[in-house]
Parts: sequence; structure tokens; C-alpha cells
Amino acid sequence: MSVAVVLVSGGMDSCVTAATAARDGHELALLHSSYGQRTEARERRAFEEIARHYNARQLWLDQRYLGRIGGSSLTDASIPVSEADLTSTTIPTSYVPFRNAHFLSAAVSWAEVIGAHRIYIGAVFADSSGYPDCRPEYYAAFNELVRRGTKPQTQIEIVAPLIGMHKDEIIRRGIELGAPLELTWSCYRSSDRACGTCDSCALRLRAFEQAGVKDPIPYAV
Repeated sequence: MSVAVVLVSGGMDSCVTAATAARDGHELALLHSSYGQRTEARERRAFEEIARHYNARQLWLDQRYLGRIGGSSLTDASIPVSEADLTSTTIPTSYVPFRNAHFLSAAVSWAEVIGAHRIYIGAVFADSSGYPDCRPEYYAAFNELVRRGTKPQTQIEIVAPLIGMHKDEIIRRGIELGAPLELTWSCYRSSDRACGTCDSCALRLRAFEQAGVKDPIPYAV
């Protein structure tokens, strides 16, 4: 069985991505990064519970230097997390500058070491907050970088199986694959009860409503 590295934040999209990699017949090696985000401990707990669910190999990385760089309401306590505005076309304050490049670089290094040929990431473009590092062309460019920057025999490919899907479709896919959505955490503000009003909560709640399924996690609002 081939090994696939899966980037798992602990959120809904990365959980369904792990389920997709398992369906594709891979042995899972799940990678999680703490980068100084507000809900760091809660996200790590979700990651560990998802990893146990899939009996997967785990690697946790400390990338809190992104918090020291700052520039995001997720990593800088002086910048408030914006209230959700699902009609906005501007990049929200929760964008962490060039974050996915840091995560993917670590994933490529690990994939080379353990002999994985695929890296799965739960990036979503069609129905997301508009982060620039979630665009399809970003991953096409990163794959070219991987090809040029690794040993020829590695043949590592980054795949984003959900990138063209809407959030309600992702929920339906997750249910179809038996993904443990009840273990996931998406809130940007809270680690106890999800706030229900940040961008991530609003996208998630709308998606569950559109899918006609009750969200299994608790909300304050």
C-alpha cells in the first residue's frame, strides 16, 4: 500500500481530504502544524482524534514562527477576528500570509523521507474565504517547484481533491466516505463552543444547512 501525506488542520475540509486519501487506497501519514493560531490547542486535539480514527501515522510540527511574523487576526491578538461577511470580495483578516507554502514545504520534506508520492491538502477555492493560496494555479506552480527541487526518483505530487467543490458538496462527500465530522473544529475564535459568527463558522453552518444535515459540533450562537 502506498503512503500519502495528508495535511490535517483538524477542520472539516482536511478531515474529508483524509477520508478521500483513505478511499484512494493509501496508508495515511497525517501532518499538523501549530503556527500560533488562537485555537491552536483545540485544533491539535481534533487532529489527534482524526488520526486515531484512521489509525494513521502522525507528525506534529511547531511552526509558531508564523505567529511571530504576524499579519493575521489568527496569530496576532491585537487584530480582531472579523465578523463573517459571506458577500465580501476582499481577503479577510484571518488570512495568514503565504501560510500554505510553509505547510507544503514541510509536507514535501516528510514525503521524501518516508517515500510518499502524494501529498493531499484540503484547499477549497470555489466556496471559501478567498485566500490567494487556495487557488488551483497556486498548486500547479507548487508542483513544478517540487519537481525541480527534489530528487528525480521521488515523484511527489500535491493534490487538492476538494478544490473545485462547494462546502455543502464537501459535507455530502464526507458523509458518503464516513468521515468523522463530529471530531472536527473550524472556529477561528473559540476552543470551547464555536462562536458561529466568524468567517469559518459561517461558511460551515451555511454548508450544513445547504446539505440538509445537522452540524454535530456545539455553537455559542
